Amino acid sequence: MTTKTATETKEQLSFKDFKSEVLNDYKIARISRECSILGRREVLTGKAKFGIFGGGKEVPQLAMAKAFKNGDFRSGYYRDQTFMMAIGELTAKQFFAGLYAHTNLELEPMSAGRQMGGHFATHSIDDKGNWKDLTSQKNSSSDISPTAAQMPRLLGLAHASKTYRNIDELKGFTKFSNQGNEVAWGTIGNASTSEGVFFETINAAGVLQVPMVMSVWDDEYGISVHAKHQTTKESISEILKGFQRENGSNGYEIFVINGWDYVQLIDVYNKAGQIAREEHVPVLIHVKELTQPQGHSTSGSHERYKDKERLQWEQDFDCVVKMREWILDFQLEDSEGNILRFIDSEEELINLEKEAKKEVVAAKRNAWNDFTDEIKNEALTLNNILERVAQKSSNSSFIVKLKDDLAAIVEPIRKDVLVAARKSLRFIKDETFVEKSHLQKYITSFTEDAYQKYSSHLTSETELATINIQKEAPVYSTQKNFVDARIIMRDNFEALLKKYPEVLIFGEDAGFIGDVNQGLEGLQEKFGEDRVFDTGIREATIIGQGIGMAMRGLRPIAEIQYLDYLLYALQIISDDLATLRYRTFGKQKAPLIIRTRGHRLEGIWHAGSPMGGIINNVRGIHVLVPRNMTKAAGFYNTLLHSDDPALVIECLNGYRLKEELPLNLGEFKTPIGVVETIKEGTDITLLSYGSTLKIAHQAARELAEVGITVELIDAQSLLPFDKNHDVVNSIEKTNRLLIVDEDLPGGASAYLLQEIIENQNAYQFLDSKPQTLTAKEHRTAYGTDGDYFSKPSAEDIFEKVYEMMHEVNPEKYKSLY
Repeated sequence: MTTKTATETKEQLSFKDFKSEVLNDYKIARISRECSILGRREVLTGKAKFGIFGGGKEVPQLAMAKAFKNGDFRSGYYRDQTFMMAIGELTAKQFFAGLYAHTNLELEPMSAGRQMGGHFATHSIDDKGNWKDLTSQKNSSSDISPTAAQMPRLLGLAHASKTYRNIDELKGFTKFSNQGNEVAWGTIGNASTSEGVFFETINAAGVLQVPMVMSVWDDEYGISVHAKHQTTKESISEILKGFQRENGSNGYEIFVINGWDYVQLIDVYNKAGQIAREEHVPVLIHVKELTQPQGHSTSGSHERYKDKERLQWEQDFDCVVKMREWILDFQLEDSEGNILRFIDSEEELINLEKEAKKEVVAAKRNAWNDFTDEIKNEALTLNNILERVAQKSSNSSFIVKLKDDLAAIVEPIRKDVLVAARKSLRFIKDETFVEKSHLQKYITSFTEDAYQKYSSHLTSETELATINIQKEAPVYSTQKNFVDARIIMRDNFEALLKKYPEVLIFGEDAGFIGDVNQGLEGLQEKFGEDRVFDTGIREATIIGQGIGMAMRGLRPIAEIQYLDYLLYALQIISDDLATLRYRTFGKQKAPLIIRTRGHRLEGIWHAGSPMGGIINNVRGIHVLVPRNMTKAAGFYNTLLHSDDPALVIECLNGYRLKEELPLNLGEFKTPIGVVETIKEGTDITLLSYGSTLKIAHQAARELAEVGITVELIDAQSLLPFDKNHDVVNSIEKTNRLLIVDEDLPGGASAYLLQEIIENQNAYQFLDSKPQTLTAKEHRTAYGTDGDYFSKPSAEDIFEKVYEMMHEVNPEKYKSLY
């Protein structure tokens, strides 16, 4: 009888574990591939609308998953299904639920059907909006489709780890970080590296030296366009060689690896994770020789643009095929001369593959049944109602047809159900019987339920929502203390930095010199470079930095120097920040505060007020337009008590104006969604905001000299606007409305007009046509005269109001011209 030594026993056990891990990985790869294959079929048969899959990228994603730890974050794109399966955050059934757009969050946890399949997310907050323990789970920030738009957010997710490691006051924030040891893992297709935000992020991460691992999945194509049209030298790692770190310099560690080499991929990803985690050095992994066996998406076939040689190569070097070959060929001799293999015969592997396929087919079937059964039950309920309605109605034949047509649809969607219900109601509009009320209640209930399924969670719906934060007035000394308004801003920020260790303020010139208008003067010196700091000139990644940090429990205030420059970052704000809570069905949040300054100055590039363009692109973010620095400071105080993202636009010409210094800095709060009446009057309601309010106030005083009393109202916030409907209450008294705005015609003034006339129903109180007074259609010409002739002046406002009053009483207010 032979006995094994402890070393030999450990060796055998280690191989047993290794074998189990390899075969489990291969099964995950096969399940993922089968999901891609069947997913494509579901789209082509019409069961799903669109499909974009991760076929051909399975093996490197398995390797990435092995280096991915609890507390880490992923910021990737729609090819990463294998990775999500490997970390245990996506099942085959959930994959298909996403493909079918199932609105049940329990069954489709990525977005409850709001995003197309392939957009992955984990849950960071609970139903009350409170943070979960992010260090005890593997995290994926919610994906978005716009090309390379996952990059700016990635920077912030990585920078958060550096922040948690460096700031002692944050050591107790254990839900969000374990001493800054978390890595942010990014993924992107090779063609998308052509986007500007990719390079902007890569450069910023190199400067900051943050723990970020960036994987580029390289299959040589971007849709149908070959890499030779995408990238210099056809290689992103070649052109980024200058970023390779050297002794005494910052930079990257760069790896290049073939995407079908399972063993080498695991080694590289473990090394990359260790470097980023321990040294806080960014890493680039260029994963080459990948394939895309089903083409870019279900909207086209790659046979249209790949030649026969390339298609054959893709079959031969498919990463799943290569992994299979390696498993079949693998053998290892142990210390006793035994040959160790993963499988004894290919039949074992065939059985594993059959099992994987069987699991996916069952998952697809069950996901489809769950999706359709829910709607079929809704349709059945309606059919029962319509049957009873038809028995009472004189138009029964029409209703029966609608009922039968709905019943004939084998797999109805909710649109089919509600269309039948609403059309049926038309046929009984002149009839009265109890069954009619049942139909009406069904439609109302169905519509309300649809709102929750498709329209909820645009902003916070928890107790932490900004609209729930009550006003707290500034407190002043009995001895008035007027200071430059910038002092109020500076001292209020100082109070906030003392009160909230998680608050960070950063942007161009925000650190060393204390911002261009000295609103942060001296704060870097007091609180350190990790809390108040400068950035490069890179607006998109300033915002992305803020998004990622806010997603990890920090409260960043990201500064964009001028409102005009916000346009550089508008895509990231619109596509990522503004949609985050909505697209995750309220399961992720990023309460980022964006600070900027704008409105009246001089010149095309520094005097912009493109509010119409902004508010129509950033629904999901509060847009706040304070008229002075006290109001602005109050907004910051309010926002830090809540969990909604916001854009605060300070008045560029207001920093040197005198305001009274409050005593309760950091505490007083400007309410959001509430207007303020600045001056009462009875002849006309004049609504404005920001810097124009000062000019409107001047015009109101001059109008009083000719017997016209203006009720002047400050909008204060555009999104949301006037939740108490105070403007319509004013119009009920004055019966006239003028909106004055320095945006272009049809911009914010048109938005406000619709809010007041249509949503607040002010039309019923108007005796005159409601009017707007805006800037000219062009941008502001340079110089004081350029401002005067480009934007509304006090004289413009005076004459517009006077003209409206002339129409009312031409005898009293004789025409000026």
